[in-house]
Amino acid sequence: QVQLVESGGGLVQAGGSLSLSCAASRDIFRINTMGWFRQTPGKMRELVATIISAGRINYADSTSGRFTIPRDTAKNTVYLRMSSLKPEDTAVYYCNAKIWTGRGTWNDYWGQGTQVTVSS
Repeated sequence: QVQLVESGGGLVQAGGSLSLSCAASRDIFRINTMGWFRQTPGKMRELVATIISAGRINYADSTSGRFTIPRDTAKNTVYLRMSSLKPEDTAVYYCNAKIWTGRGTWNDYWGQGTQVTVSS
């Protein structure tokens, strides 16, 4: 089990920057993958960026070069640093933790979601 508490988000103008935080209730080195997803009304939740426990990072094509996903292991916190924001980045952003059960399945945990709105 892991609880995820998100913070950050809000309203920003296009071209601006914003940061999100996701604090986990357990050692993030014991979480196989942490990441950020986003969702807009009527659309499926989509990948923004993920980081595995060993540190390898994966970005969606739409966010590569503009977003980064640093982590602070001492605080069990993963961040999403967003820059050069575009109106199409407007969405509810969710923190995700994925843990291997050891029985052939994964457990997914989600934060409560935080709204990011980019005005043109």
